[in-house]
Amino acid sequence: MISHRNVFLQHLAQTSDAPMALEIKKAQGIYLIASDGKRYVDLISGIGVSNLGHRHHRVAQAIRKQVGKYWHTMVYGEYIQAPQIKLARKLASVLPQNLDATYFVNSGSEAIEGALKLAKRYTGRTKLVAMKNAYHGSSHGALSLMSDPYFSNAYRPLLPDTYFADYNDINSLQVIDQRTAAVVVEIVQGEAGYIPGSRTFLEALSKKCKETGALLIVDEIQSGMGRTGKLFAFEHYGITPDILCLAKAFGGGMPLGAFVSAQEIMHCLSHDPVLGHITTFGGHPVCCAAGLENLNVLVKSDYITEVESKSQLFRDLLVHQDIKEITGTGFMLGVQLESKERLHAVVEHCIQNGVIIDWFLYAEDKLRISPPLIITESQIKKVCKVILSALDATRNK
Repeated sequence: MISHRNVFLQHLAQTSDAPMALEIKKAQGIYLIASDGKRYVDLISGIGVSNLGHRHHRVAQAIRKQVGKYWHTMVYGEYIQAPQIKLARKLASVLPQNLDATYFVNSGSEAIEGALKLAKRYTGRTKLVAMKNAYHGSSHGALSLMSDPYFSNAYRPLLPDTYFADYNDINSLQVIDQRTAAVVVEIVQGEAGYIPGSRTFLEALSKKCKETGALLIVDEIQSGMGRTGKLFAFEHYGITPDILCLAKAFGGGMPLGAFVSAQEIMHCLSHDPVLGHITTFGGHPVCCAAGLENLNVLVKSDYITEVESKSQLFRDLLVHQDIKEITGTGFMLGVQLESKERLHAVVEHCIQNGVIIDWFLYAEDKLRISPPLIITESQIKKVCKVILSALDATRNK
């Protein structure tokens, strides 16, 4: 009988020549269970998705309840669907007053695409500014915001009139002018290796956008939903986005994204032309039901307030002569090693010993640590022992 692995390699489109290829039969809490019964700690949360771990009982219950009512009924925006309404209202209650209108989509890339269209439509401008070493997705518009030509050259032509500023360099903000429709920024740069923005830079960026009339698009696709120790990372800095992009952990493990703005701004997508942005499955009622319960659990529990102390525990325990530094904030930690070769050896050793860990697109010498928020202190101590053991085992190799 042909194995699942062979079918995976023969019939699923691959994204690299060396997929991890773990066959997962079950997931629960912080653990993934492979087909051979081996348990793995998911120390990367499916790349920032499973903030409440896998199959949180309250989210699972909300999914089952909605499945018993209805699934897809009509393209986004035509029917009144309670899961969408409840989630949009709940989201507005935890965001600044100007972020009161939500457009639901299926993923982070789609949230970025919608935000770019909204900014161009509202401002009547075409120029876009992004940050060097940012990552906002793989669709054409999102890819246009990627400064590294290695990832984008094969797909040109991309969006014209796109420029890049240096992250955390106030002088580079001169690229923003009266032609700029929007500036897109991650509060914590993800694929650069978890690089937080400085307060002075983000305040200057917000001020520059206000002065020029450019909209500030904040990408919280990976940093949102409590991962930095606040529900949204921008809350650490006292700035307010004009458009907020969400996905990943927003859906509680289900495919859900959103771009959020002021009703006044969002209204421009409804006319000239009508259906200025449209999606079939965006705001799927089952996904919105999951997202609502996920948000309810996050705001009512202590998981977010515990992030800072648990993050510090990682920093206190991960002390080793081969760790150069640890960057990031909250549960977005980048552990700097001396080379990508060493990193890959450490990652392989960790996986063999039941801890799934990863690296970054632009920082292949950094370990990515982004566990579910539900991880306990005792579990943190155990995974840190595995990482330190991996560092010892791979020395001089």
